[in-house]
Amino acid sequence: MEQKSWLNLNKQQKKALNAGMKKKQKHSHSQKSNLASRYLKPLLASLLIGQSLLTAAPALTQDIRVRENKQDHSKEYTYSQLLKDIDQGKVEKVTIDPAVQRAEVILKENDSKDASENVLLFNDQNPELLAKLKANRVEFDIQPSADHSEAIGIMTNLLVLFLLFGIVIVILRRSANASGQAMNFGKSRARFQMEAKTGINFEDVAGIDEAKEELQEVVTFLKQPEKFTAIGAKIPKGVLLIGPPGTGKTLLAKAIAGEAAVPFFSISGSEFVEMFVGVGASRVRDLFKKAKENAPCLVFIDEIDAVGRQRGVSYGGGNDEREQTLNQLLTEMDGFEGNNGIIIIAATNRPDVLDVALMRPGRFDRQVMVDYPDMKGRLGILEVHSRNKKVDPGVSLEAIARRTPGFTGADLANVLNEAAIFTGRRRKEAITTQEINDAIDRVVAGMEGTPLVDSKAKRLIAYHEVGHAIVATLCPGHDAVEKVTLIPRGQARGLTWFTPDEEQGLTSRAQLLARISGLLGGRVAEEIIFGDTEVTTGAGNDIEKITYLARQMVTRFGMSDLGPVALEDESDRAYDWVSRRSEYSEKVWANIDAQVRTIINHCYSVTKQIIEDNRLIIDRLVDLLIEQETIEGDEFRRLVNEYTQSSDKQLAVSH
Repeated sequence: MEQKSWLNLNKQQKKALNAGMKKKQKHSHSQKSNLASRYLKPLLASLLIGQSLLTAAPALTQDIRVRENKQDHSKEYTYSQLLKDIDQGKVEKVTIDPAVQRAEVILKENDSKDASENVLLFNDQNPELLAKLKANRVEFDIQPSADHSEAIGIMTNLLVLFLLFGIVIVILRRSANASGQAMNFGKSRARFQMEAKTGINFEDVAGIDEAKEELQEVVTFLKQPEKFTAIGAKIPKGVLLIGPPGTGKTLLAKAIAGEAAVPFFSISGSEFVEMFVGVGASRVRDLFKKAKENAPCLVFIDEIDAVGRQRGVSYGGGNDEREQTLNQLLTEMDGFEGNNGIIIIAATNRPDVLDVALMRPGRFDRQVMVDYPDMKGRLGILEVHSRNKKVDPGVSLEAIARRTPGFTGADLANVLNEAAIFTGRRRKEAITTQEINDAIDRVVAGMEGTPLVDSKAKRLIAYHEVGHAIVATLCPGHDAVEKVTLIPRGQARGLTWFTPDEEQGLTSRAQLLARISGLLGGRVAEEIIFGDTEVTTGAGNDIEKITYLARQMVTRFGMSDLGPVALEDESDRAYDWVSRRSEYSEKVWANIDAQVRTIINHCYSVTKQIIEDNRLIIDRLVDLLIEQETIEGDEFRRLVNEYTQSSDKQLAVSH
């Protein structure tokens, strides 16, 4: 039964193909006739110009030849000298060549018979010369040379004719191509593969097991539809992959294409819309027409937010071409005709801007979240990407996975690639832990710069970084210190690394206050150690983060005296923020600013108290940091714990 259905499908495809070929032939015939009539006048004009050149070419050739003879042979021996020598009996023999209008004169005075003089003649001079030669009984002969003027004229004519003919052909071909491109402007630009050969299957996808399981079910539905249709199940029409950049959405689509063994179309959302009205909708229709001819098949639309944004938000004035494209896409996905046998897979990292009609069941029946991988997922990703690399047996991928929370699959692949580059540059045979650690630092913070010399600036940066680390270590709920370093990377002169705790998915108010205090540690340390006049711009980025966190606590999380109220709509911030008017009064915004200032001032007081109470250990850590340039987190915590063993030195952030 299955083979018979495929046979019928092929017959239908053949009929459609034959009909399309006939239409294409008719279209090409009419297109050629239009081109012929359009370029008939330029062609006739070119031929007339060519004929004029062909007519004038022999005369031009003759004139050029005469001028060359004049230039080459108008030397010392002239025609008048020849007549004089004939009268004086000095001429022994004259050979006349009428083809080139030249006379070769042999004088009696010359010892060598090969020595002769050449004289340029004109047509009206030949009778006079012949009469003079006969009268003085001088031997003369008329020997015409080979005349190539006719051959040269014919070759010149043919060359000009071929040149004009070639120019006309080039013009016609370019015009035909331009016309063909104009006719194909509304065609779909989707890449089509009858059997997708991506080289990727589900074994190459790690760290996103839940998403992979959802899509494996779709592949099984394509391979064994009777298993589901027997109990009345219908194949999902669409799957929307949602997740941050680099988490593996496109990789999943490639794996589906490699596993499904059905025709596969792939296109980016930005390839639908052009500057011309109607092109996007035409491309959508053409894409689904091709997909229906090859059903069952998969259609993958990457970055669908480029074409699927919420309708009604336009700053261009008038109708929006993108809305027409989206309307056509909605109709094709689940309209009056339907699209049986076509599964659409789309990927986006901006689900908040997508149109509601696009995300409803019947168009995208499933929405699969492709989130950041956890520790187990990162370990699986590292194992996949380390298959084709020489890794030292002593390298612990589990330790690397623990050190890289928040890394996406793309980040981890980049880390191993950078580690391999470091290994080759250092002429090692295998990747070691040192290369991987350096690669992590480079991916996160940038290329390593030149270390600072021992100066006041280096000491100030050391106090700044130790201030961050000491406050973070002594504030309960703050992320653990991973490393403190004075080695510049990117635009940062120094860095303090933290390792967040992944076990707790939620963040408490105490943790947010601890983060604000830790960010304030650098600025407060500069103020206490060097004075208010010596504070630097190094805390600029820290202050931005502090203000953002405090404002989020007030307007979004309800962690202020204003109570549990949301004063900022995330959906409004996603789009149309230019024209959005505030829904709150000036007094409410003033209260928000006051609450933000209260939170920051509270954390500032706590941070200042920690710096003042732990000045001795801070000075010791700064000296050690300047000497070593890097202090690992374990060593840093050990030194702090040795100093703060008494319970009265432990400080907490009050609620």
